[in-house]
Amino acid sequence: MSIENMDDLQAVEKLRDAHEKISGEIGKVVVGQKEIVDQLLIALLCGGHVLLVGVPGLAKTLLISTLARALDLSFSRIQFTPDLMPSDITGTEVLEEDHTTGHKVFRFVKGPIFANIILADEINRTPPKTQAALLQAMQEHEVTAGGETFRLEEPFFVLSTQNPIEQEGTYPLPEAQLDRFIFNLWMDYPSAAEEEEIVRVTTSSVSADVSAVLSGSEIITAQRLVRRVPATDHVVHYAVDLVRKTRPCDLTAPEYVRELIQWGAGPRASQYLVLAAKARAILHGRHSVATEDIKAVALPVLRHRLVVNFHAEAQNVSASDLVRRLLEEDTSG
Repeated sequence: MSIENMDDLQAVEKLRDAHEKISGEIGKVVVGQKEIVDQLLIALLCGGHVLLVGVPGLAKTLLISTLARALDLSFSRIQFTPDLMPSDITGTEVLEEDHTTGHKVFRFVKGPIFANIILADEINRTPPKTQAALLQAMQEHEVTAGGETFRLEEPFFVLSTQNPIEQEGTYPLPEAQLDRFIFNLWMDYPSAAEEEEIVRVTTSSVSADVSAVLSGSEIITAQRLVRRVPATDHVVHYAVDLVRKTRPCDLTAPEYVRELIQWGAGPRASQYLVLAAKARAILHGRHSVATEDIKAVALPVLRHRLVVNFHAEAQNVSASDLVRRLLEEDTSG
């Protein structure tokens, strides 16, 4: 299937307009961070989840809650702590008495995971057992309790945050679990002009009203549209070739990859590169994918899927540095 009928073409135009309106609505509350907003929308249209890394005070929670309002979606924030239990996320069964019969029955009380957009704040502060409860819901889009399965409402989007400064008392996500996230986004400090505007806005008595631009059903329709965006063999080959070059065991890998990377990205990275590139293309009003779209999403897709070795650590070379080098040196696109 591809985008070729009039309805699909109109849907692409509508989505491009919605993209501009959503950015405008979020901009009423959150100053700057336009690239992060765009990448969050791409991940949402792919049906993926995001790991957001940033120091405290960068308005991560405000950004996500504002995005939920601009998309007319329910929002839930879960603060991850060392004593958080899996049932605190998914929900729990409570024993209740039926007043008509006098019999006691179990009733499932849904947890905060039952929302469209979930902010899992500081996911690495909770033990692996609790992390796994969230990651299972992310993968299966369902929760099982007492032998009964409950489907999570679509669209379902999890954004997990991590603090890059404080690492004491944390439980870092294993590589296999990091691979579940379509993007790893790094939220940086605002510019001087943006920071001045932030101070002006947040210390005034004016509060902005955010209007809903897209509904949940419209987002689900857009997610289906993304899958129908055509990607040529050339684009698919470029994405796969880029991923394979991150693997030190592959014949196409550059010498510095063999020296500095312990494990490269798996096939899921190739899939996410193409899918995210499709979403980026239609958000910009285009009906097909270019290699430029692959390059634009390569860093957030790949950097958490590469494991550098001790040689890289000794030279202070990060996975992000290596992805950037691959993109700069590649001329096949």
